Amino acid sequence: MKHTMLTFSKGLRRGKKKKPQEFQRTATCRPQHRHLLAVAPEAVCSSVAVVTCRSHRWFNCLCALAFGLHIPFPASLIYEKVNLPLKVWISVFFLDSNEEFVIDENWQGLNIAGGFRVMANSSNGDHQTTTKPPPTPSPLRFSKFFQSNMRILVTGGAGFIGSHLVDRLMENEKNEVIVADNYFTGSKDNLRKWIGHPRFELIRHDVTEPLLVEVDQIYHLACPASPIFYKYNPVKTIKTNVIGTLNMLGLAKRVGARILLTSTSEVYGDPLVHPQPETYWGNVNPIGVRSCYDEGKRVAETLMFDYHRQHGIEIRIARIFNTYGPRMNIDDGRVVSNFIAQAIRDEPLTVQAPGTQTRSFCYVSDMVDGLIRLMEGENTGPINIGNPGEFTMIELAETVKELINPKVEIKMVENTPDDPRQRKPDITKAKELLGWEPKIKLRDGLPLMEDDFRQRLTVPKN
Repeated sequence: MKHTMLTFSKGLRRGKKKKPQEFQRTATCRPQHRHLLAVAPEAVCSSVAVVTCRSHRWFNCLCALAFGLHIPFPASLIYEKVNLPLKVWISVFFLDSNEEFVIDENWQGLNIAGGFRVMANSSNGDHQTTTKPPPTPSPLRFSKFFQSNMRILVTGGAGFIGSHLVDRLMENEKNEVIVADNYFTGSKDNLRKWIGHPRFELIRHDVTEPLLVEVDQIYHLACPASPIFYKYNPVKTIKTNVIGTLNMLGLAKRVGARILLTSTSEVYGDPLVHPQPETYWGNVNPIGVRSCYDEGKRVAETLMFDYHRQHGIEIRIARIFNTYGPRMNIDDGRVVSNFIAQAIRDEPLTVQAPGTQTRSFCYVSDMVDGLIRLMEGENTGPINIGNPGEFTMIELAETVKELINPKVEIKMVENTPDDPRQRKPDITKAKELLGWEPKIKLRDGLPLMEDDFRQRLTVPKN
């Protein structure tokens, strides 16, 4: 907690001529929420200070902590709905060091680091001038305190990759992590160990609705990534990609946060270039059964760069390739989880014809490392994050059979429309700009995933 001592002059009650008396309060606020505050000594009902701030969530907290008040309506209503005969309006930043501000009728306004400017009012509050801050990152972003204390939002944080990302972020004892998830594909069980932790907050929230939180970084992972789920509800999928990304960009613009979008290798469609570099524009069917996901991510990337160019938002875009590891949904339709679940259940491994189509598989810990490096780096992307090791579906099935259950058969089944024939990332940019490359080989990662699946399926290893 950061403490800033403010000294206020009590406003005079109307009709009384008393010498203003000074009183002190210690305002306690999280450093991440040291927003511009408007302090108004109230001049009629009582001789206490009223604090308004840009977030009504923290408005009540600040009033309760700093001034012993509880105002049950949003801060904006102080300006719009309540006609208080105010003695003074003044803007104050909570700064890095303890500073003392004496506020009385002699103040004529304060303008710090391009923030709000609020001019002193007459006693009846007739005159008031405000200038909105520019949509640029907070001027406090590069302060020493901000660099070591981050408040981070992870959308889709109860999902497969998101929950592993949360684990890594929580390893830093100075991070505070907020997870927003609607549990469409995610599970609260993935975050069970963090529930109740003082630096962790879990919100059941759909990103297609606006979210009001104060954060420094946003990892936007929310979206169904499994063919089973996004084919089941394609409209929900594209709304999450488009409207959800718009809402997160709006939040990033409002609070000056850096935002990372997890895009996908599906933006390359059925590629005509192999391996796929970030400069390849793709070969996507815009009306196919997979297009709600493929085109949704392409639109999300467009929105990210439009907000970056027009509003100066700090963006990062990761194009992630096939990822596997513990906590994957057992029956989510993706090939690795399908094969492992089938092998554990003694069922045939179903390979979609012809079986020569290729994929690259990145272990989840490597993926999370790449995402964090991208967020903390200075390159906007897009950058491919994936394992360049390439396997045909037949080769993958044979590897799973060898490692998990040599007795199962391999069975060929009909393929789905628009299934890409090959997929392999060119990770040259990731190596050069992020210093990142995957470490876990497929044969080392599959047994770790098997152990997790056996535990959840309650099938012991023979």
